[in-house]
Amino acid sequence: MTPVIGFAGYSGSGKTTLLEHLIPLLKAQGLRIGLVKHSHHNIDPDKPGKDSYRLRHAGCNQILLATKQRHMLYFEYPEPERSEPQLDECLLQLDHSQLDVILVEGFRDQPIAKIEVHRPSYGKPLFYPNDHNIIAFASDETAPEGCTLPYLDLNTPQSIADFIIEWLRGH
Repeated sequence: MTPVIGFAGYSGSGKTTLLEHLIPLLKAQGLRIGLVKHSHHNIDPDKPGKDSYRLRHAGCNQILLATKQRHMLYFEYPEPERSEPQLDECLLQLDHSQLDVILVEGFRDQPIAKIEVHRPSYGKPLFYPNDHNIIAFASDETAPEGCTLPYLDLNTPQSIADFIIEWLRGH
């Protein structure tokens, strides 16, 4: 299985922005990166009028749109009582033979290695005291008093990328 590392933080803490900076830094090290992002919102990345949109809305439960440059896989789950997606199921849908690391945004309650992304100015509680899967603390301010986790500066993405690369060496 490909190493998986998550980013746990409340909405607005900067997880996506951090990943946006980390991904090119990790790719520059030759890493092939997968990403699983959980959302509580109903998303539709397809465009009305496009063939894939028309065929999906015609009733297909799974569609793989394939081009030379990319594949897009859509799963439709029409059951209104369906539960939230499970990380394990999502991870199985990726082609692990093409990946060196999988980054996970969301799924913060899952038992995977995670970096906590925290901005004290938001006034939200900390995760790491109650989540032993958190392996580092990333913030735009100093680490909380008594925090024994490695501290990562959110304003220095290269140091976070270096931490991840070092973590990967142990896996």
